Amino acid sequence: MARRIVVIGGVAAGPKAAARARRLDPAAEITVVERDAHASYGACGFPYYVGGGVARIEELMETPSGVVRDPRFFEQVKDVRLLTRTEAVEIRRDHREVVVRSLDTGEARTLPYDRLILATGARATAPPIRGLDAPNVFRLKTYSDARRFRAALDQIADLLKERDLAGDEKARPLRVAVIGAGLIGLETAEALQERGEEVTVVERLPRVLPNADPEVAAHLEKHARSKGIRVLTGVGVREVVVEDGRAVGLRLPDETIRADLVLVATGVRPEVDLARAAGLEIGPTGAIWVDEHLRTSDPSIYAAGDCAEKRHLVTGRPCWIPLGSTANKEGRVAGTNAVLGDVDTFPGVAGSLVMRFFELTAARTGLGEAEAREAGFDPVVALVAGPDKPHFMPGAAPILVKMIADRGSRRLLGVQAVGRGDVARRVDAAVAAVTAGMTVDQVANLDLVYAPPYSPPMDPLLVAANAVRNKLDGRARGVRPDELRQWQGEGAAPLLVDVRSPAEHEALPFGNATLIPLGQLRRRAEDLPRDRPVVLLCKIGLRGYEGQRILDGLGFENASYLEGGVVGWPYEAPDG
Repeated sequence: MARRIVVIGGVAAGPKAAARARRLDPAAEITVVERDAHASYGACGFPYYVGGGVARIEELMETPSGVVRDPRFFEQVKDVRLLTRTEAVEIRRDHREVVVRSLDTGEARTLPYDRLILATGARATAPPIRGLDAPNVFRLKTYSDARRFRAALDQIADLLKERDLAGDEKARPLRVAVIGAGLIGLETAEALQERGEEVTVVERLPRVLPNADPEVAAHLEKHARSKGIRVLTGVGVREVVVEDGRAVGLRLPDETIRADLVLVATGVRPEVDLARAAGLEIGPTGAIWVDEHLRTSDPSIYAAGDCAEKRHLVTGRPCWIPLGSTANKEGRVAGTNAVLGDVDTFPGVAGSLVMRFFELTAARTGLGEAEAREAGFDPVVALVAGPDKPHFMPGAAPILVKMIADRGSRRLLGVQAVGRGDVARRVDAAVAAVTAGMTVDQVANLDLVYAPPYSPPMDPLLVAANAVRNKLDGRARGVRPDELRQWQGEGAAPLLVDVRSPAEHEALPFGNATLIPLGQLRRRAEDLPRDRPVVLLCKIGLRGYEGQRILDGLGFENASYLEGGVVGWPYEAPDG
């Protein structure tokens, strides 16, 4: 008898599992059940469809050769039965069958299985805000969400143009309020601004992209404002203001902002209702518990993708980090094991992500600084800035790298980076180092590829590793931008000494910093106080560190340098 495999969920992990199972077992009966009308689409591309970079939403469902992955495609190419607009309502584990219901006809039927794969994904969270049910309040989670949101944008934009042409209303951009400044919120804000809309982003937490560290988030927030996006952080939305049945704005603690449309991008949570009702174990993160083979607490049921719990590769603890890339990898593992038994494993995730935000790229892997501390490590952190390739190469652009290591073991815990240069390449290399459990000493001597079109002789990742080593060995005393800013706020400002050239100092002043070019520092050191902290700064931090070592050699005990230099500073220039 042919093996019967049922997959619940048809966006990322589910289709991948079905395709893998088919390749391993040409005779199996494979059925994919999907609640939505569309399946196997690239949900991460929704912001680019909203902005017009992706012209047709169907492109998000197409193969690289342009074939739409619809039920006919799955039947003819994959020999997989895809049931769209069909909801799985019950798992009868004792009988190894799933009860499904057509959302079009209401008809219910049962699907027997030998192996069941849950790929139910995640659902958009609904914050406790009154007015979210207004018809012009949108989310961006499903294919239908994306299509409706872009259609509404186009419709209202056309209406505003018509009113302007008729002389009824002066032309103005469409006003869109985005609730939430995570990945989807920021990417969609960019897309909307590129369309010419007036965008306000409201984030309840203290910074944008909350899963990035403050040094990275501050650069993104500064860049958003430079592009004309209004960003409000640390601000909760009290209610969506509704008039005549439509949302017209957001009521905040101190003001009310007007809006033609509202996008809610406050995150997602794992979709586990079906699994919970079936008595499957739910892990501490709220996602479905799975072992390393992605097998649930029922030996005949696997779970993959956003509904399944992960193991963090640095801490070894359960975590839940929903990403399309992870869903595809897990789908392959689940499909393999559903056919061959538990021969494949999914080791876990490192918390890696990347995003483009206008001209900037931001990425991270491993643990952030606060996460490392919460996990019981003693983090040592270094910030370095520099070009992604030699300064003499066309297109060289700056990046800021933050590296985090454990003080006792010197183990690399995490890397984050932001900048106009090639950030993704550095963080991808760091993913391998974090996964391998390398120390910063090992990272500092990685044999990375080198040629001037691609990197400096000392890659920024290696420079960051050496900066951490210098701190671990007691040679470097760095001050990070947020620390210097805090000193300023407390009225305990150190003396800022600019060791750049006079031309650099004049072209890009930094507060009231005293200019002492590095070549003059030794002979002018006695002009500096020994009873007050001295922070040396330069363009990227290298000359600042050299200045600190010079003062150390002259007996100064209060000298440090500004990590990342002027390039890495994301705020207004401080007083000094």
